[in-house]
Amino acid sequence: MKWIITIIICLQGALVSGSVDKIDINGVEVPIVFEKNKALPIVSLQLVITNAGSLQDGKKAGLVRFTSSMLGEGSKAKGAIQFAQELESRAISLSVHSGTETFVYELSVLKEQYEYGIKMLKELMDEPNFSSESFEKVKHLTLGNLSSKKSDFDYIANLNLKKMIFKDTPLGHAFGGEEDSIKKLKLEDIKEFYDSHIDLSNMIVVVGGDIKIDELKSSLKVLLKDVKVGKQRELGHYEVNKKTGEKIEVKDTQQAYIYFGAPYNLKSSDKDIYKSKVAGFILGESGFGSRMMEEIRVKRGLAYSAYSRTSINRSNSYFSGHLQTKNESLEEAKSVVISEIKRFVKEGVTQSELDQAKRFLLGSEPLRNETLSQRLGRAFTEYYRGFELGHSKAQLEKIEALSLNELNEFIKTHDEITNLSFSIVHDGK
Repeated sequence: MKWIITIIICLQGALVSGSVDKIDINGVEVPIVFEKNKALPIVSLQLVITNAGSLQDGKKAGLVRFTSSMLGEGSKAKGAIQFAQELESRAISLSVHSGTETFVYELSVLKEQYEYGIKMLKELMDEPNFSSESFEKVKHLTLGNLSSKKSDFDYIANLNLKKMIFKDTPLGHAFGGEEDSIKKLKLEDIKEFYDSHIDLSNMIVVVGGDIKIDELKSSLKVLLKDVKVGKQRELGHYEVNKKTGEKIEVKDTQQAYIYFGAPYNLKSSDKDIYKSKVAGFILGESGFGSRMMEEIRVKRGLAYSAYSRTSINRSNSYFSGHLQTKNESLEEAKSVVISEIKRFVKEGVTQSELDQAKRFLLGSEPLRNETLSQRLGRAFTEYYRGFELGHSKAQLEKIEALSLNELNEFIKTHDEITNLSFSIVHDGK
């Protein structure tokens, strides 16, 4: 299997020339994750504001995501329609989105339109369209979207699980908000969040494409010169509630929706991340062929699909999964989930399962690294988690060398994933 690793590393070496640089803006050293690539005449730029995601909602659920939606309304001078038309006429893609930990401006543009794209991004950042009309429009759309989720039983079960396992933490709420919280939002809340969180001290610039670093830095000085300095914010780490529980919501459903979650004692900087990737793949992340799918669908016919996964982030780590089954099969399916996860921890995996996982993870690696967007995403993740660029290559080599005994010993040390909490939506009959 070493030939696969050799090919992957050669391909990555040919494709990736990623580096980390810095630029001084108003006395702040802003990091730049950069890859020059002249394969196509395009430039991709992201301004990532860390510690500005939905963890910052506080008591106003949905605040951060609502703010990112407001930035889709264009600039104060041009408004939503004219702003969008000017972008479209030059084939410029400019969007804003928020995650759990980050708030992101994303610009994708043809090289010939780069200067204009920077001009439009600066206009959006400096004078967003925070008008009463735009606020009411976004509120109306958000409430309409939330109303439609009343019949989205996957959404309900997943949200109830998050509220339960992350109770009393900033993760235990609806990131998109709920009807009551959105109705209570005021335009001043949006302005206050924007003014207090969009700053240089928490910014990482991620850029790739047909552009020289000197040209990039010159444009960044123009783009960011009016952004406030701010203060660096600390990102907390939030543990899963160690007390297990069960939340049942009765709805008029044709199926039972079963979501489950548990603690996972591994951090994003842990040296054993690569072992976790292999173990998670075998247990429930690989679809057909995974333990969950094999035991629940193939052997027992209880569900069309069944998945589990480990989520490992800087702010949180947890184990979770989900499936749908007939209402009358609810208890049996739940029992199988519990028993199979316990068996997985106790007995580990087989050599055949490990070999199959290695073949897929190593063989499919080039597909996860072939586009500029994928490579920039990976480079940012490596930098954001405190690793040197190229860390993923070393992880591949470790996966290739991983022995069955090493993997099974790792699995046995994580019996916390058997401490399952369940969130269920079913017909109550």
